[in-house]
Amino acid sequence: MGRLVICDHPLIQHKVTFLRDKNTDTKQFRELVEELSTLLAYEITRDIPLETVTVETPVAIAEGRVIAGRMLGLVPILRAGLGMVDGMLKLLPSAKVGHIGLQRDPETLKPTEYYVSLPSDVTERELIVLDPMLATGGSANAAIDILKKRNCRPTKLVCLIAAPEGVEAVRAEHPDIDIYVAALDERLNEHGYIVPGLGDAGDRMFGTK
Repeated sequence: MGRLVICDHPLIQHKVTFLRDKNTDTKQFRELVEELSTLLAYEITRDIPLETVTVETPVAIAEGRVIAGRMLGLVPILRAGLGMVDGMLKLLPSAKVGHIGLQRDPETLKPTEYYVSLPSDVTERELIVLDPMLATGGSANAAIDILKKRNCRPTKLVCLIAAPEGVEAVRAEHPDIDIYVAALDERLNEHGYIVPGLGDAGDRMFGTK
């Protein structure tokens, strides 16, 4: 079973509080999402393998550790996932970025893809799916399905806020995926919003409501 990792570093908790605040304006909201994404990048890279190398310092030869050449890819779910990319790339500048666009079918209410663009070497990379809100889990599961059907290797889902219902939905369909969240909230309400949550991340990020 994939891990559920709640990243509760004091700086993350601090920034999540201001992210939730309805008085946080669009500019501040974007900045907080980017900053939180950078902090989460530390957490999701804890298990990256290292190899030993030697370097020459101004004084002597030293033994050190470097990342063992693992190739990563970031796959934000449009549109809100875009806000997490720049923060991740600050720590993972060599990662390539793909995009998955999903929209809700008005009849089935299930997410359907309208756009998929992935790096040419995507099957050789370990992929990290980005979506600020994990509510019902429908979009996350659909995005992971899209990647797996293309013989890709999604291994992690990174979200800012999650509801228990969304976590369970992803674990039921994709038990191999590790889920990283900055906060695990109480529940979903009757409209499918996370409680207490932060509202609609896309609307708050892009000022569309």
